[in-house]
Order: sequence, then structure tokens, then C-alpha cells
Amino acid sequence: MQKKKKELIFLGPPACGKGTQTNRLSEFLGLPHIDTGSLLRAEIAKESEEGKIAKSFIDKGQLVPVELVARIIKNKLASKECENGYVLDGFPRSLEQAEQLEEINKEIDAGKETSFKAIYFDIDQQILLERIIYRQSCPQCGEIYNKKFKPSKVENECDKCHVPLKTRADDNAETAKSRFDTYFRETAPLIDFYENKGVLTKLDAMGSIDEVWERLIKIVNG
Repeated sequence: MQKKKKELIFLGPPACGKGTQTNRLSEFLGLPHIDTGSLLRAEIAKESEEGKIAKSFIDKGQLVPVELVARIIKNKLASKECENGYVLDGFPRSLEQAEQLEEINKEIDAGKETSFKAIYFDIDQQILLERIIYRQSCPQCGEIYNKKFKPSKVENECDKCHVPLKTRADDNAETAKSRFDTYFRETAPLIDFYENKGVLTKLDAMGSIDEVWERLIKIVNG
């Protein structure tokens, strides 16, 4: 019996842990991890038609149009690499994109058995704020630390490289609040959209990476 094609999308505010868990899940399931940022950079690097158009907007400091992002996503999801499913992170970000994804899946999945799940990373906003404003990273190896939740052994120094840790300029309370406001205005309505379709599962994203991972696996295999 042929296995169902697994289609997984992830919703959740900035710093909820989606990126860490979706990367791990992609490896665990043997499915491609698709995030819109990497996809856009790849199209620009190979100088495809879509990549050139995307670059023209980015170079002017403008957002890449949603229709173009949807076209790039569609090309990827229709590729052989995604024939058994995908782990999609960063798309959809709005109701308009959710409807576009439905149309894309309808077209490329014609006649296939599929399992579509939207997984929402549910977490307290105050914890998210602290994850962002206390975040530090190593400029050499990229290791992420947090002054409150995961401090380095020596203050402000990477445990591995022993170089001074950096704090991103936009990791401050004001910028974080603005990112949350954008998320709850544009992306949060997707929770109701997918809940009404009966495909949404809420994941308790509080706790350690391994605790959240165990909960995620139960949902994905459920």
C-alpha cells in the first residue's frame, strides 16, 4: 500500500522555535525542509527568471510580491524532491497565501493520497520576548545562546570558539514588539482558517528543545 504524501506547514510567532524543530523534523522524516528565505536566495543565486525579478525588489528594499513567492513555492512543491511530501516553514503568512497554497496542492496532488497538517507553536508572548532580547550568537560558529535561558559558561564568550558573542541590532524589545504586532495582525488569522478546516493541531512550545520535539513527533505520527 502506497504511503500518504505528508504535507506539513507550521505557524507560530517569531522566536517560537519553529526553525529549530522543522530542520530536525525534515531530517527525521527524510522530507525536504522548505523555507521561503532560503528558497528566494537559491533562485537569486542560480539567476532563474523568478530569482532575477525577486532580486530587483530586494535591491530596492521592497517586499517580494506574494504572487512571485507563490510561483517559486509552487515550482519547488511540484519538483521530484517533494513527491513524498514536505516540511514547509514561513509560508503561508497570510490568508491570501493560505488560499494560494490550497490551489497549488490541489493542482500538484491530483489523484494522490495526502495527509495535510498545520501545526501551531503555542507559546507565552513574554517568554518569546525574553528569548529575543536576551539572545546572543557566536560570529564564528553560529551557536545561539540566551543570557537568561541558555547562558555561555563564560559571560559573553562562546563555549566552543572562545570569541566574544554578538547581539543582533534588531534583537530589542521595540523591534520584537513590532514583529509580534505584524505576526498577530497578518498571520494569526491562519489559526482560525486551518482550525475551521479541521487540519490544525496546537503544539505546546514551552519547555526544552527535546520536550517540544517529543510532542511534535506525537502530532506528526498521530
